[in-house]
Amino acid sequence: MLSDKVLYIRDLGNCPPAYLNDPARRDFFEIVWLRNEDALHVPQHDFQTLKGDWIYLIPPYRVHQLNKAGKNGVLISFKQELLEGDLKEFLLDVFRMFNIQGEFSCLQVNEESSKGLVSVLQLLEQEYNQEAMNLIMMKAVLKVFLLKLIQLKEHHFTLQDINEKRVYEFMLLLEKNYKDQRNADFYAGKLGISAKRLNQVLKEKLDKTGVQLIHDRLILEAKRQIIHSESTIKEIAYNLGFKDHSYFSRFFKLHAEQTPQEFQNNVKEHVISHDNTLYS
Repeated sequence: MLSDKVLYIRDLGNCPPAYLNDPARRDFFEIVWLRNEDALHVPQHDFQTLKGDWIYLIPPYRVHQLNKAGKNGVLISFKQELLEGDLKEFLLDVFRMFNIQGEFSCLQVNEESSKGLVSVLQLLEQEYNQEAMNLIMMKAVLKVFLLKLIQLKEHHFTLQDINEKRVYEFMLLLEKNYKDQRNADFYAGKLGISAKRLNQVLKEKLDKTGVQLIHDRLILEAKRQIIHSESTIKEIAYNLGFKDHSYFSRFFKLHAEQTPQEFQNNVKEHVISHDNTLYS
């Protein structure tokens, strides 16, 4: 149902299982806006309450799916190609907001901010439900909605200095190349800096080297495929460019502290007891 779409909007209470299980869903950014609901995670800040309006920003290729079945709210899913053609700075802000190097980010929306978002959401839904959808209009309204979200999250951001831009440019390159390019020299060359300088920047901003982030991305994708695909662990290893299945198992255990098989078994047990895949 998603293979021919770039945008998908649905009330959470009416979100079909076919969407949740669609393999094409991995290519979409997801905005999950819970209205007057308990948070799906443990709030991290004193100013946050458990119940309220929560917006979860879930990047593509994430491992977990939040258990949002039956919740009051709205789901907005879109592909990156819907943003292409915009300024790179805007795309980098979107990546940063969605915590592209992690699982998801979230923010609690107060009543005043909610009013502004609701008005844009209504426009978005109105255009989406047109018989002949105007893609140019949809892109424009979606951008306004994302800009409002970026404004909401601004207090978590520092001013975007050149090194911060390099980090997110690195993350963009990593998404496209991590299966084939596992050496920091490749990414440094694309950014026009030395591998040593790239590692200094990444250590300063993320406390990890380029190779560590490449390995993190490989493990993230391996976990995603173990949870959400029908492939065997041997097939997953091959999909990720590991010709030796036993080497993949050792690599996975080194970085995830359990074998792929142990991870798969633990996830199955977690799903049975918690009815979601929010397992780490």
